[in-house]
Amino acid sequence: QVQLVESGGGMVQAGDSLRLSCAAAGRTFKYLFMGWFRQAPGKEREFLAAITDNGGSTYYADSVQGRFTIARDNAKNMMYLHMNSLKPEDTAVYYCAARQYYSLSTNPGDYSAWGQGTQVTVSS
Repeated sequence: QVQLVESGGGMVQAGDSLRLSCAAAGRTFKYLFMGWFRQAPGKEREFLAAITDNGGSTYYADSVQGRFTIARDNAKNMMYLHMNSLKPEDTAVYYCAARQYYSLSTNPGDYSAWGQGTQVTVSS
C-alpha cells in the first residue's frame, strides 16, 4: 500500500498562486492513477483533478479547470497541484489520493490511499 504525504499548503491572498506537493512512498507509484480532492468545513469531499499513471492524461473539475494544473514526476515519486488565481472559496483541506485501477475517477470512494491533508486558506 502506498503512503502519501501532502505539503505546500498555507495562507495566501485572493489572486495568489500556490503549489501543493504529494510525496509517495513505495515503488508502485508509477503504476498508480492519482487524484487531488479538497474538503471545506461542513462540505463533502470534492474532486479537483486526476492524472494517469504516466501523466499522459488529466481531468479536471469545472470549478478549477483553467486555474489548477495537476502534474507528476514518477522519477521522484511526487505529484503536484499548481493553483493559480486562488479565491476565498478555494479554502479547504487538500488531499492527494491513489487508486490501483487504470481509469480516471472523480469518486473519492474509488481511491484506496489518502494523505493526511494540507490546509489552504485564501483571504479576500
